Amino acid sequence: MSLASTAHPSPTAPADFVTAWTTWHDALESARREPHSFLALTGIHFLTDAPQRFADAPGSWTTGENGPVVELADGESLVVDGEEVTGRHVFGVIPERVRLRAGFGDAVVELSKRGGQDLLRPLHPENPLRTGYQGTPAFAPDPRWVVQGSFVPWAEPRELRIDAAVDGIVHTHSSPGVVEFAIDGQELSLIVFDAGGPSGSLFTVFTDSTSGITTYSASRTLHGIQPSPDGRVVLDFTRVSNLQCAYTPFAPCPLAPRENRLPVAIEAGEQIPHGELRG
Repeated sequence: MSLASTAHPSPTAPADFVTAWTTWHDALESARREPHSFLALTGIHFLTDAPQRFADAPGSWTTGENGPVVELADGESLVVDGEEVTGRHVFGVIPERVRLRAGFGDAVVELSKRGGQDLLRPLHPENPLRTGYQGTPAFAPDPRWVVQGSFVPWAEPRELRIDAAVDGIVHTHSSPGVVEFAIDGQELSLIVFDAGGPSGSLFTVFTDSTSGITTYSASRTLHGIQPSPDGRVVLDFTRVSNLQCAYTPFAPCPLAPRENRLPVAIEAGEQIPHGELRG
């Protein structure tokens, strides 16, 4: 589905603004259609010290102080860092929010740590959720939703615990402060979180009055928040995107904290995805 069929730009939007937004949204949609995108996920498996086998991945899996370990039976193998491995393989300790992938056939298994728990998630390109993906509509890109704000730091950065879309997982994210802004004269604020990486950019997750009506109910996210040295911030709500949990039950996305439940309608960014999703 082409982007033009999912969002018609505001008649007052400058052409270069619409072009830049279109490029951004097309890139999101293209990534979702990749063979091993999150739409290819077929399960989320919590690893323990007890051996477990799963229908959608080879091997018997455990985890412990040395990280995830797989025992591959005769005839089973994985491709790890370009090398075929058989028998026993130790992946090592996986840092929080880092992922490792290993291949088998046209599928992969993804290993990650979320909320202190080691997870295994297989991705199969033939998963109907991916092959039947119908696209994600969005509100018309309108510059009125590019909002000026101010970054207000905490006295000290805070480690905040945030619920996840998957039961049994609680995330911990570092927050340097909040962003204060106004919409239609109403004063609002959002807790922001470190995105990691050298850029120093921030992200947030939030709900608003559109949540569960025209937008995904649990949360949406805005990345690329970059305070200037004097604390000024631009919030481009036209680039609010869906979290993976809007599409699949196998994504332990962070959910909006209570403070980030906005009492206004943010009619910008992505809407509820087309079709039957979440497996």
